[in-house]
Amino acid sequence: MALRGTSQDQDFDALFIKDIHDYALTESSMYDWLAYLTTECKGRLAGSDNAEKAVAYTKSIMDTLHFSSTSLQPCTVNKWDRGDKESVRINWGDYTRYEDQYRQLNVLSLGNSVGTGDDPVTAEVIEVQGLDDVEALGREKIEGKIVFYNRAMDPTQLRTFNAYGGAVDQRVHGASKAAEYGGVGAIVRSMTLREDDHPHTGTMVYKEEFAKVPNLAISTNDANFLSEILIGEKVMMTIENDCKPGGEAISYNVIGEIIGSEYPDEIIVIGGHLDAWDVGAGAHDDGAGCVHSLGVIEILNGVGYKPKRTIRCVMFMNEENGLAGGKEYARVSNEKGEYHLAALESDAGGFVPRGFSFDGHTDVLKPFYARVSKWLPLLESYGLYFTTGGSGADIGPLKSQKGLLIGLRPDSQRYFDYHHTTIDQLDAVNKRELELGAAAMTSLIYLIDKYGLE
Repeated sequence: MALRGTSQDQDFDALFIKDIHDYALTESSMYDWLAYLTTECKGRLAGSDNAEKAVAYTKSIMDTLHFSSTSLQPCTVNKWDRGDKESVRINWGDYTRYEDQYRQLNVLSLGNSVGTGDDPVTAEVIEVQGLDDVEALGREKIEGKIVFYNRAMDPTQLRTFNAYGGAVDQRVHGASKAAEYGGVGAIVRSMTLREDDHPHTGTMVYKEEFAKVPNLAISTNDANFLSEILIGEKVMMTIENDCKPGGEAISYNVIGEIIGSEYPDEIIVIGGHLDAWDVGAGAHDDGAGCVHSLGVIEILNGVGYKPKRTIRCVMFMNEENGLAGGKEYARVSNEKGEYHLAALESDAGGFVPRGFSFDGHTDVLKPFYARVSKWLPLLESYGLYFTTGGSGADIGPLKSQKGLLIGLRPDSQRYFDYHHTTIDQLDAVNKRELELGAAAMTSLIYLIDKYGLE
């Protein structure tokens, strides 16, 4: 083979990347793997029976993929139990535009929320647009009320993850902010740009210095309805939910490793998170990322590539509700004195891939990004772009090792239609788009492994 950087090398790489895509689109097992995860292991919340089924299943897949070794890495996860189905209903006074004055709302308790137990919470509703509004209104207006956070995701943001980031603080911290000023509960508009009847769960955090009050997400259609009637009426709301913390449990990251033939001490990680919220099947979030990562190994095997560097495939546990798996993986790695040259995470869905975003320690990000940018012409014909800014939650704790952190960036326009809902099912994932995502990841991993980042 010609020396690195010659036109012959570029031609070889272009043809090899074509082989990668051809294999992914004709031979991949990814959709079958995802089908099993989303039917037999749905609702894989960390610490649950289905999460443990997913651990066993993905370990069994790894055992067929010719890794040098496979293993389970224990991590301590926090459990949470949704309990019986949640109920939120409202009633209001003389409001003549509607035939009835009572309505049951579409809601889901948010992860880590306390429940009402045997004593439903009934109180007047007050609408706000965010945490600052609660502070501005103060205890006089908030005390004894249920706070309704109704700030929508910004539809003008072309990158929907930016819109999500601009709204999610009210979901994470809204309950404690309400309790700080005497509120007795919180209802949060679902984190989605779509108007429908499907509420979106997700994690929330209590501040220990304030009372713990129930916290639920409301569908966007019902949020719009509630906001409209609040314009002219006093609205009373009754919350009933039965969720509660479940203590700690031992679960596992699932790890497969191929020892590099030339640079075994330079590690490249690919991964997704195995856990998923209990209400759905976790197809896009993050079953797709898990089978993407397993698919990279299947494709490399299929095209006959032997890695120069050590490649690890990791199914991280507990990203949704504590990040225990990512933190433990980094802790053990640091303790061993390992060096991750690169880490690539897929946790943005199984939609058609658009590119990669790159992050890293300030000491290395600029030169590493300049290095990978030279490969962009090989990937542009597949519709891929490169940008800096963000990678993935599970690989973030590896930043101190000063390697390159990478996030797969699929088209995000419909991701938050399904995120954390009951409808994040297998039929929401297109088989071809899923396969293209793994092909894109494999192509980039191939280039990093072949040439390094120096």
